Amino acid sequence: MGKGLAALLKDNAEISSAQEKDADKILGSIAEIPIDQIKPNPEQPRTIFDKEALNELASSIKELGIVQPITVRRTEDKLFEIISGERRYRASQIAGLEAIPAYIRLADDQTVLEMALVENIQREELDPIEIALTYQRLIEECNLTQEAMSDRVGKKRSTITNYLRLLKLQPLVQAGLRDKMISMGHARALINIEDEEQQIGLYEDTIKKALSVRQVEEAARKLKSKESKTSTAKSDLPAEYKQAAAELENHFPSGVSLSRSKRGRGKISISFKNDEEFQRIVELLKP
Repeated sequence: MGKGLAALLKDNAEISSAQEKDADKILGSIAEIPIDQIKPNPEQPRTIFDKEALNELASSIKELGIVQPITVRRTEDKLFEIISGERRYRASQIAGLEAIPAYIRLADDQTVLEMALVENIQREELDPIEIALTYQRLIEECNLTQEAMSDRVGKKRSTITNYLRLLKLQPLVQAGLRDKMISMGHARALINIEDEEQQIGLYEDTIKKALSVRQVEEAARKLKSKESKTSTAKSDLPAEYKQAAAELENHFPSGVSLSRSKRGRGKISISFKNDEEFQRIVELLKP
């Protein structure tokens, strides 16, 4: 990491692709790169960096230096973009370092994105929702199947599937999981509740009553059973009632339930989420 490599980087400043001449002289090199020549990856999967953890890492870097170099790629503007190691980069800034060791790669944008996503899953302590979103991005943006992704990240397909299912949770429940208000076990039990209000209701009860995972699983089973009975009742409705229920749901998207006994007695129930929605429903019902 002396003058030889620094001169090599300077002499080959135009190289930005692994296909270019003399690219092999840079590819795979480790060099001390000035921090002001390094820029974060705009596709960084991690969105939250714990300040206390960064300060602790900065203190460690002051004492021991950076044990593991970050990974960067050369960009067209002659700077170095981080592929992995943004926490080390940020902590080094806090520690006041002027340069840090970096493993240099030459890669196109798609490869960089996939490398950054996979590296973060393997090494960073992402919260469950961040992991789920990362898996989703690997599928959607890198065109990876769950089987291919399993090979890339060294995780079972069932594990990947369980994380992806977390994205079906209501936003409030996802936030609670990210903030460690509930555990992964609680979240997996709540996923089974399709009704939005019931899911949020059980989530709030879980926090207020400090319910165990087993208690939430049991409560979820009971709610699921009720949902199944309601669904069966709806399927028994005559065709004209089903049509009417569908039309009502178009007018009241917050939720409409319609039930009818064999003797013709029935009930229509309209849900609302807040006072504003209640007032809107009242206005719609006015002649």
